[in-house]
Amino acid sequence: MKSKKIIVNDKMQKDYRYILSEPIGKNFQIDFKPELTPKEMLALGVFGGRYMRDCQKEFPASWFQKAKLHPRGVSGHSKKLNYFQVDASQTLSIWKKKGWIHPDDPRGWFQWYCRYYRGRRHEDDLRQIKRWKNMKRHIAQIKNNCWQGDLNCRTRQRQALLHWAYDSRKM
Repeated sequence: MKSKKIIVNDKMQKDYRYILSEPIGKNFQIDFKPELTPKEMLALGVFGGRYMRDCQKEFPASWFQKAKLHPRGVSGHSKKLNYFQVDASQTLSIWKKKGWIHPDDPRGWFQWYCRYYRGRRHEDDLRQIKRWKNMKRHIAQIKNNCWQGDLNCRTRQRQALLHWAYDSRKM
């Protein structure tokens, strides 16, 4: 694959540049196996439809054809746009306080994942993949406390897992 340069200009980044060095959806780190693509996540409903509204030019248009996004110009987010219709997120300000935000991905994990999925490889990959792996504790809690297929059990945890590309509908 020939490398491709991406230049980002949106509300949170001006003239940010990165290289796509891998084919889209391929050549992930061996222990990183997300169950959902960014396109699937957006169509299911994640983050209350808040994230990715102003940066669609950076990503394939097909990702947004069925995306559940909160209307532009309206502040906040809507838990009704989430698959499980619950709020399972903390605010960006809390994410920043906890040190979860890398300057190159000011929107957090999902922005990092979208860029990684597209083919960017970055100094923050190992940290983000470790954070993704740490979400497995929620899978264990669902499996230990819910009947398989009971989508009404632990909906906040199930929604949080969707935010991290785990398909909690199948647990």
